[in-house]
Amino acid sequence: MSSFHRRAASLAALLVALSAAAAGAETPAPQALPAVLAGHAVLPAMTFAAPPADAPAMFATSGKFAGPTLARIDRPFSVMGTTGSKDAVRQTGQTFPFVGQAVQGFSGILSVGNGEYVVLTDNGFGSKANSPDAMLMVHRVKPDWQTGRVALLNTLFLSDPDKKVPFRIVTEATRERYLTGADFDIESVQIVGDHYWFGDELGPFLIETDATGRVLTVIDTVVEGRPVRSPDNPYLTMPGAPGPVAFESRRSKGFEGMAVSEDGRTLYPLLEGGLWDPAKGAPEADAQGREYLRVLEFDAVGKRFTGKSWKYRLEANGNSIGDFNLIGGTRGLIIERDQGEGDAAKACQGEPKPDCFAAPARLKRVYLVDLADADADGFLRKIASIDLLAIQDPDHKARQGGRDGTLTFPFITIENVARVDADHIIVANDNNLPFSAGRAVDRQDDNEFVLLSVPELLNAK
Repeated sequence: MSSFHRRAASLAALLVALSAAAAGAETPAPQALPAVLAGHAVLPAMTFAAPPADAPAMFATSGKFAGPTLARIDRPFSVMGTTGSKDAVRQTGQTFPFVGQAVQGFSGILSVGNGEYVVLTDNGFGSKANSPDAMLMVHRVKPDWQTGRVALLNTLFLSDPDKKVPFRIVTEATRERYLTGADFDIESVQIVGDHYWFGDELGPFLIETDATGRVLTVIDTVVEGRPVRSPDNPYLTMPGAPGPVAFESRRSKGFEGMAVSEDGRTLYPLLEGGLWDPAKGAPEADAQGREYLRVLEFDAVGKRFTGKSWKYRLEANGNSIGDFNLIGGTRGLIIERDQGEGDAAKACQGEPKPDCFAAPARLKRVYLVDLADADADGFLRKIASIDLLAIQDPDHKARQGGRDGTLTFPFITIENVARVDADHIIVANDNNLPFSAGRAVDRQDDNEFVLLSVPELLNAK
């Protein structure tokens, strides 16, 4: 080999090595910044809303199909709620079915001024199959940081009287056509003008309603020109014999968070789980095998997905996001969480047991990202974060869960974050009534709202 060819080969090898090193390099860790508790308010788990007067009689009670076999349960408060792993099932101390519509399950929050917030009740009891008697609702609430109470100001029920939903719904034969958790699992909400936009997990779909909650539009999800459907999509048909069914989004991994631009013209729905890669038989992942989620761009005026998307890399495979809201310009906050529940200080030692947390919370964080700060492959940079398992509480404002000047937020689902002002954000949990006990080993979680002072996070670069 000539000296020229030897030098060329050496240069090529060096370039390959540098490329491999760059590909395997760790992304810079986000700044870990403090969060200080500025207020804590609690809405009791057993908070209910009366269904509208013109709603079918079936909605007078809810949770009738939430038992272990999905069979109808007619007697109210006759079945105990449970949580935990199969090896260490724990009772939540709360029985069901309920009289009335459970207000629980907040998954999406918006600040609307005057200390008030719009919060979203998701599909009901955790799945399409068990929620046909759970009405889809939006509430206006007002936490009182002085008393620790939360006022439920009003409730809006979603409906489809104009038959804009293009598939059969539970109340198909009624005039009012109220929507249920068996029709959609709404997990995120934005207000554009006087219309609501909702992100759904079952389709996944985007849903537009007017100010009264009447459906105007239902839009199928498209990513890079191809449809995205979950196993619960109403257009999928199960095969007549056991066999695979093609889908692009795993169950309960549709839209979880959804931000909106300041002018209201663009929505940014964020999937809870990675799109399925059929070639690998696994969710989408980067070159190092780390799963990532898609933030999609949606034109709310033209009512179409633009085809543009960003990638949010998870801290650990199997994690989920809980919410996504912009705080100004292109900067936004994303909740990332593991599937753990409960304080690690009460973790089981050795074999799982019902009197301890078999899989306690390990990662519950709020990350700051910027849609204008992504690499060439579309991966968002995590600029900074706060740890919801280590909230500083020097003034002992915690209403429950505080210990040694610290408040933990160890819930399995934390699905609400929004900017309040230049220094503060609000965070709230989804308490999954009657199936969550993360604050205490054997007691159903309440709906907790925390006001956090985080000026460093909101100004991080």
